[in-house]
Amino acid sequence: MNGEATRPQRTWLHVALFCATFITTTIAGAWQNGMELLTIQSHPAEILSGLPFSCTLMAILLVHEMGHYLMSRRYGVEATLPFFIPGPSFIGTFGAFIKMQSRMPDRRSLFDIGAAGPLAGLIFSIAAVVIGLHLKAPPQTGPDIGLGPSVLFMFLVRLSLGGLPEETFALHPVAAAGWVGLFVTAINLFPAGQLDGGHVSYALFGRRHVWVSCLTVILLFAFGLIGGWLGWLVWAVLILGLTGLRHPPPVDPETPLDSKRKFLGWFLLATLAVTFTPVPFTFTENGTREERPSAPEGREGLQRTNEKEVLDERAIELAPILSHHHAPGGRAFHL
Repeated sequence: MNGEATRPQRTWLHVALFCATFITTTIAGAWQNGMELLTIQSHPAEILSGLPFSCTLMAILLVHEMGHYLMSRRYGVEATLPFFIPGPSFIGTFGAFIKMQSRMPDRRSLFDIGAAGPLAGLIFSIAAVVIGLHLKAPPQTGPDIGLGPSVLFMFLVRLSLGGLPEETFALHPVAAAGWVGLFVTAINLFPAGQLDGGHVSYALFGRRHVWVSCLTVILLFAFGLIGGWLGWLVWAVLILGLTGLRHPPPVDPETPLDSKRKFLGWFLLATLAVTFTPVPFTFTENGTREERPSAPEGREGLQRTNEKEVLDERAIELAPILSHHHAPGGRAFHL
């Protein structure tokens, strides 16, 4: 491929990481539904309650990475199968990636390979959010973790429920996984370094991409220092340390994109704008809430509370997944 010998794939490693990540995301989903980690041995069947979250999130991540992989195969670019990363986080994973092992032929192939993943993941994430908003969420108790609403997510809420809620309400795990998918899509679309957005940016702007990359990192530092979520500082450091600001040129760096790809490139940058959340997570310790009863589906399914919202009157909240002092009972994502 591209004049380079094909390297052997360690398929067993990819399968093992996929299975491990499926297990950790299922445990995370069960934890969100109220399973205590210390009681797994005595009540192992409770883990199954995490399957709606884990299956949805794993499908989104898999479709995203396979979009890159299949497009790489189309252009003869050598790439690995997806590496899934299990992790002790409240979603059970740190994402997934594939590794390119040969140079891109030109800017058009670079664009197509870089754009395929976010587009595939975006479609599945939107579908998950819309489907999940029509499903009844489990009841939950305890302090909250707020999930920042993006412009696109709030549009989907308005579209699915007929309007924006005035107060918080519970999200079904499928909708929660869709929110995570939109968040992951936004991160991947950062036009910096060799992220998916960096591929798209280089294909659009050529060597001028380094300035776009530099501006992106500066904005991440600004959001981290001023915007209120320190996680953006971590991402800025990761970009600088792991990929750098520059992007390696393809074999043919001069062939420009056609008008359709340019339009799609600007569409992806606009997608970043509507999926980005300046403060994606807000952690609070408000004590123990009363357990909220389950509600019917649809607009009537909004679960009301008289307590103060974490973000604003349309805040998205996640129950005490990261709290060390949570009450027993269901833990569900909240909008």
